[in-house]
Amino acid sequence: MRVLILGAGKMGSWLAESLCLDHEVGIYDPVKEKLRYIFNSQRFLSYDEFDAFNPEILINSVDLQHTQKVFDEVLPYIPENCIISDIASVKNGLEGFYNKAGRRFVSTHPMFGPTFGNVKDLSNQNAIIIKESDEEGKKFFRDFYEKLKLNIFDYSFRKHDETIAYSLSIPFASSIVFGSCMKELEVPGTTFKKHLAISKGVFSENDHLLSNILFNPYTIDQIENIQKKLDLLTMMIREKDAKGMHEFFAEIRANIGMK
Repeated sequence: MRVLILGAGKMGSWLAESLCLDHEVGIYDPVKEKLRYIFNSQRFLSYDEFDAFNPEILINSVDLQHTQKVFDEVLPYIPENCIISDIASVKNGLEGFYNKAGRRFVSTHPMFGPTFGNVKDLSNQNAIIIKESDEEGKKFFRDFYEKLKLNIFDYSFRKHDETIAYSLSIPFASSIVFGSCMKELEVPGTTFKKHLAISKGVFSENDHLLSNILFNPYTIDQIENIQKKLDLLTMMIREKDAKGMHEFFAEIRANIGMK
């Protein structure tokens, strides 16, 4: 297929590199320098160049806060039969956008991201394909993800955002609390260093991405649950409740799959 990718950031560049051996790929970014190291793909700097390329599927990989805005700008330059797609980590609002656009679409989420994922071996990583998507579009991404040996899940728009609120908001919130309590000290503890590395990975992400994940409408329930658990932990520490603490530890071990 002729695949047009919008955005030559980390994900856009990775998509171009990964798809170019099996498809004819074009990639657009208004910043010329970002296209410098894109190979085996056509490079575009303006929307006017899309007509000659005649894309069959469009993958929008720009920053989350610009996804719908760029769609609005680009659609007049894209053929009507072109499938439009996104890889956004939060789908809130996109279902309504696609329904209003009246075009074939496919929405997916490669959940490894550029921060933690080892792109050389993705067999332990996951991807979500939105059930409401166009069948041809779903097949395109399913074939792509299967070649990468990703674990594929089929979720509705709502189920996706509920899952992301659980799987991303909890560790993100934990990293925010950890980082906000940090002092500029050299701490030799192994556990501390591991938490520090995770926090640095999270905060290497774009502020808009972090904010949008936390502003997911399903996140607040997860944050409130964290607060309840912290309140419980605080109470047990103050009362030196060893029995309650041990029961709490047992519950945690069960939650994380430890016997």
